[in-house]
Amino acid sequence: MEQQKKSDIGLIGLAVMGENLALNMANHGWQVSVYNRTVPGVEEGVVERFVAGRAKGKAIEGHTDMRSFVESVARPRKIMMMVRAGRPVDELMEQLFPLLSPGDIMIDGGNSNYEDTNRRVAVAEERGFLFVGSGVSGGEEGALNGASIMPGGSEAAWESVKPVLQNIAAKAEDGSPCCQWVGPQGAGHFVKMIHNGIEYGDMQLIGEAYWVMKFMGGMSNEEMADVFEKWNEGKLRSYLIEITARILRHKDGNGGYLIDHILDAAGQKGTGKWSVINAMELGMPLGLIATAVFERSLSAQKEMRRLAAGRFPHEWIQLAADREKLLRHVFSALYASKLVSYAQGFSVLQTASDKFGWHLDMASIARMWRGGCIIRSAFLNDIASAYEAGEKPKHLLLAPYFAAEMEGLLSGWKALVAEAVVEQLPLPAFSSALNYFYSLTSENLPANLVQAQRDYFGAHTFERTDSPRGEHFHENWTGHGGDTQSGTYNV
Repeated sequence: MEQQKKSDIGLIGLAVMGENLALNMANHGWQVSVYNRTVPGVEEGVVERFVAGRAKGKAIEGHTDMRSFVESVARPRKIMMMVRAGRPVDELMEQLFPLLSPGDIMIDGGNSNYEDTNRRVAVAEERGFLFVGSGVSGGEEGALNGASIMPGGSEAAWESVKPVLQNIAAKAEDGSPCCQWVGPQGAGHFVKMIHNGIEYGDMQLIGEAYWVMKFMGGMSNEEMADVFEKWNEGKLRSYLIEITARILRHKDGNGGYLIDHILDAAGQKGTGKWSVINAMELGMPLGLIATAVFERSLSAQKEMRRLAAGRFPHEWIQLAADREKLLRHVFSALYASKLVSYAQGFSVLQTASDKFGWHLDMASIARMWRGGCIIRSAFLNDIASAYEAGEKPKHLLLAPYFAAEMEGLLSGWKALVAEAVVEQLPLPAFSSALNYFYSLTSENLPANLVQAQRDYFGAHTFERTDSPRGEHFHENWTGHGGDTQSGTYNV
């Protein structure tokens, strides 16, 4: 009896992302084995329904026994795990270890914390296996038709997983796959985390642009959709701008605009929060993304906001006398703030790369985000070009192209924020981005007073403008303090 052909790859986890990735693989000519962990009485029959439904007639082989699933995959085995981040990944690894052979590869395609991936790479390699922590962005559509895939971890695994991952990844306009090796340890998941943070910022910024047009411009959903569609043909061209126009036009079963009936309470799963936490650990400002995260948290406090609005009612917003001028200002604020968001994100990536010795290729990362992922946008090519220039920019906003763009946007950007403050319309992300830009471009900041205060109450020392950097001083501010100085450390 002829032995059945082994599968090219195995995939565990048939939720939205998992089943669509399996279909993507099969559609590209790969033989796929699938398995889903079952919870008795809750998730039974998942594999059977998938194989008999969407996977029917495709090169997808379903398994309900983990041993038979593992044995069905050709060696060195490639097992992709699409399960919830955290403990489920560790539990699944422990179940797989006894069934795998030396050199087999585990791929975690979920939104895992990069520190967990650091640990898992080490654990897997100690036992003779390889581990890849891969960010996957693009949602359901991307998983099925081509996502942005950001693999990192055991570099020895790259040549084995590269044909599959690059094959199923989205393709940029120049035909290159939106998937390249990112770096060692948890580098892939770190890059995906920052991607998600930028995504949070983009969504908040677009929401604020919509709010200005609606309340200061007095525009209808159809009129706003027209604006977003027009913007999507130029420098703001991006997936999120594109779907915003569609969302504004969408009507529900009753014939009304659905957007007008959606409660203003946004959810989140944690990767935006992780971006901010890790930026703080690295000592890097990520204020716009932090603002976006906090605004989602504040939006969830709907009853508290309703109560506060009753106590402090806003005055009626004065409609702009010149709508076209307002729209130019909104464009400037949105474009400039998006550039700030990406610049902050890439600064965090560079700092992490330097600290952890990952040698991240910023241009490659920008190019990986050009297709498939949620934050794909037209200016990612410009970001890649900036990092490929002979003299790499110390900060993205100082690259010649982006510096010139910011100069042209600043006037409208600050005019909009100032007008919104007067009209009591909250634009926290636009404001955060503008204040970051002002701070970045200010040679002097009031931090001298902050440091004086720290030295006064805690003897934390300070540097002087008339002495070399790195030389620290302590002042006996009260006349009765001692000479002991506090050391410097991070908690």
